[in-house]
Amino acid sequence: MALETNAPTAKVRSVITEHRWARWTLIAISLVFLTLILILPLAAVFVEALRKGPAAFFTALQDAETFSAIWLTLIVAGISVPLNIVFGVAAAWAIAKFEFKGKAFLTTLIDLPFSVSPVISGLVFVLLLGANTYLGQWLSANSIKILFAVPGLILATMFVTFPFVARELIPLMQEQGTGDEEAAISLGASGWQTFWYVTLPNIKWGLLYGVLLCNARAMGEFGAVSVVSGRIRGQTNTMPLQVEILYNEYNFTGAFAVATLLALLALVTLVLKTLLEMRYSDEIAASRRH
Repeated sequence: MALETNAPTAKVRSVITEHRWARWTLIAISLVFLTLILILPLAAVFVEALRKGPAAFFTALQDAETFSAIWLTLIVAGISVPLNIVFGVAAAWAIAKFEFKGKAFLTTLIDLPFSVSPVISGLVFVLLLGANTYLGQWLSANSIKILFAVPGLILATMFVTFPFVARELIPLMQEQGTGDEEAAISLGASGWQTFWYVTLPNIKWGLLYGVLLCNARAMGEFGAVSVVSGRIRGQTNTMPLQVEILYNEYNFTGAFAVATLLALLALVTLVLKTLLEMRYSDEIAASRRH
């Protein structure tokens, strides 16, 4: 019986175990690809930013227009991300916890920004709110400025980033089901108490993971923001737009200095993403065991 049990195991191992040369070849190909596509360009950004020394680097960051771009990027992300948190949690709760007509259509709409070019996303707002449109004329008559102003940047950023929180929470909340919420309500908890003390603790790591990705995309968005911003110096240029402007003006130190901030943001996001994935996977495994 022992021989019969171990024979299939040995056979499976022989099938799934690759030769050493195959493993090392795949690893070498992966390392070469990552070096050429990721590590070398990232290193080049830091080298070019510091080519003239740290003093020139920090001087470039203290430029008035660059500082305005950094501050505007923080404002846009600081407004669009919390709004997307509210939408993402509400949409995920509706889709995962309730059954209603149009549920599949709502899920498809949430995925829409993933399939639409960011430039097209920005162009949609121009076509909707432009000066020659009915809505644009009404906004102009009431002295409400959206395009080529901060509200337009926020709308464009929200459009391209709103799926991140919702798409992270929907499968998690579907997997958890409605048992905990039903038990809380049966014990007399209100809807808000159920959300705050039951639903939110169960989704906290997935929510943080989605917020992290949403914030990284909001700060690094270029396409949609470039269309609706008008690229007004010191007023509607975010960090990615400022990098392009400085580079086109042959101000390489300034361009790469701002790019370094975006690269550092990407590295911090990667580290936090890895840590959250480790903790997030443990939470999912624990929920499945229970």
